[in-house]
Amino acid sequence: MNQLLGEIERLKQEKDAVILAHYYVEDRVKTAADYVGDSYYLARLATELPQRTIVLCGVTFMGESVKLLNPDKTVLMPDLSAGCPMAEMYDLAEIRRLKGEVADLAVVCYVNSTLELKGQSDVCVTSANAVKVVRGMPQRNIYFVPDENLGGFVAQQVPEKQFILHNGSCCVHTGIRTADLEQARRDYPNAEVLSHPECRPEILALSDYIGSTSGILKRAGESTASELIICTEMGILDELKRSCPDKTFVFPGERVCASMKKVTLEKIREVLRGGSNEIRITDGNTEQAAATLERMLLLAN
Repeated sequence: MNQLLGEIERLKQEKDAVILAHYYVEDRVKTAADYVGDSYYLARLATELPQRTIVLCGVTFMGESVKLLNPDKTVLMPDLSAGCPMAEMYDLAEIRRLKGEVADLAVVCYVNSTLELKGQSDVCVTSANAVKVVRGMPQRNIYFVPDENLGGFVAQQVPEKQFILHNGSCCVHTGIRTADLEQARRDYPNAEVLSHPECRPEILALSDYIGSTSGILKRAGESTASELIICTEMGILDELKRSCPDKTFVFPGERVCASMKKVTLEKIREVLRGGSNEIRITDGNTEQAAATLERMLLLAN
């Protein structure tokens, strides 16, 4: 592994490249990354880095977002087949119908979405900034797509607006069942429950804290509890152990994102060697899609 990491480092220097990795990828991959974070952090960071080549270790929509924000840079994906099923959960006909029928409407899309959906939206959000961004929108009516769980959570935090929710969801987070969480609470009665807002409403109702991946990591470090029940993808366990080595972490259902796990050190080396798997955007909605992301960065600051 050390030899492989050494080769990746050499290739990075040759190609003027930087490696960005999402929390959910394998820990081996994160050892090669220059920066590790959630989708909002990585999208914002990518606009500030000087390197001309970005290797995005995550799922495809993340690479597209980085490319939209950095059209003059080369964005490489270790595995182009690493998709997000939720990103495809939308209906353009429904969006167009609502735009025509509902006055004072903003279409708000989760960053876990396709380029096409971003191109039909007014603003993009992540789980870390959704509440702040939606609250700052001038429109009173919000169509939130595709994740109904995150949308429902935002609606509770921003009661002054009216929400229409699409019925998309993340199979990883919705796979965490109430029975799993209740069993974990019986096993660890003094534990604090930290949950991602992509989880089902009944999971969120049993939680002590609800937040993005970065928010969960921050809360874990600040919590006085020695035992923490974490309702999200298990990829953050490595980060939790590093930052809080004296605490016990329990993951109900032990959910894993198979797409994130497709990223490997070997694949990083290959794209750096030959420049394969480059994100190329030719969709006609590119300008509008980029604007939704840029508006997010503006409103989230």
